[in-house]
Amino acid sequence: MSWPDWIPLRTSLQSMSAYGAPQVPAEAVLNTNENPYPPSPELQAQITQAISQIVGTLNRYPDRDAVILRSALASYINERSQTNFGSENIWAANGSNEIIQSLFLACGSGVALGFTPSYSMHALISNVAGTTWINGERNSNFTFNSEIAVEQVEKLKPTLTFITTPNNPTGDAVPLAEIETLARAVAMHGGLLIVDEAYAEFSPEESAVSLIQAFPHIVVIRTMSKAFAFAGARVGYLVADLHIVNAMMLVRLPYHLSAITQAAAKVALDFRTELLGNVSQLVAARQELVKALNDLGLTTVPSAANFILFTGFKATSPQLWAALLEKGVLIRDVGLSSYLRVTVGNEAENKVFLEALTELL
Repeated sequence: MSWPDWIPLRTSLQSMSAYGAPQVPAEAVLNTNENPYPPSPELQAQITQAISQIVGTLNRYPDRDAVILRSALASYINERSQTNFGSENIWAANGSNEIIQSLFLACGSGVALGFTPSYSMHALISNVAGTTWINGERNSNFTFNSEIAVEQVEKLKPTLTFITTPNNPTGDAVPLAEIETLARAVAMHGGLLIVDEAYAEFSPEESAVSLIQAFPHIVVIRTMSKAFAFAGARVGYLVADLHIVNAMMLVRLPYHLSAITQAAAKVALDFRTELLGNVSQLVAARQELVKALNDLGLTTVPSAANFILFTGFKATSPQLWAALLEKGVLIRDVGLSSYLRVTVGNEAENKVFLEALTELL
């Protein structure tokens, strides 16, 4: 984009492009890793009731510290990982992206390291925040290599080191032992290890929250957008040592999380058994989709998330992406040559995708 001279836009931003996946009409929307199952009628009713109780107080600011929601999130994490966190170990915000931004604002004084390809917003937010971002290395098949990662940490001594598990866009999950190895390397040189677990509920691996007591420099980022089918509500959170949460309070915007959002998210957490049942359904659908893609002669990258990265088609990635869109199927071109990523949808969406893909191969 060409910027007019009268806008004093920072030089470091002038060559950047805004983040965003295409938002175009399609019969099967499988490009943004959303959960395809909407809230049940009962959950919708309970959220509506909770919000109705808030409406009469919207002339007042919300709970600045979101204590009720943070306590509920702590209970959820403790239930899942047999930990003992309290609300003081949780920070909630408008999606995990705001959490990432807050970490950069509070602690991004040095360089940041991430092992790419990975979630592109890490690098984008780093650049926006004025922190030097360094693309670390992964194996040639995109899997994480803890030995290479440790070498890069020892060489670069980053203030913030990012690891995403399951990784987006590849889908591979990192075993807890390898995260611990990286955490020890990061501790030797100072700084924080940020473990982005946006897709953790889809993975069989143990969460890195279990390492925080021994390694207080570990920060685990989670979201309600995926497993909780709550993308439209925009709720992300981190699990960390109390001092990290206190640092978040220094950089937060006043009353950043609305009363409506806090109330709706609390209800969703109350319905977690129902919502996580949908996760099991998506994991089973992921396995079926992998088999179907392999039966078509395509190669899939092992995934522990709610999406699949695949290759082996003759067309270029942009060509196949466009051809699928013409047939009403929207998936994601993640910028990796000869690869495309598809989100696991509901039964009807997956069928439409496979039928369209079969016709094009």
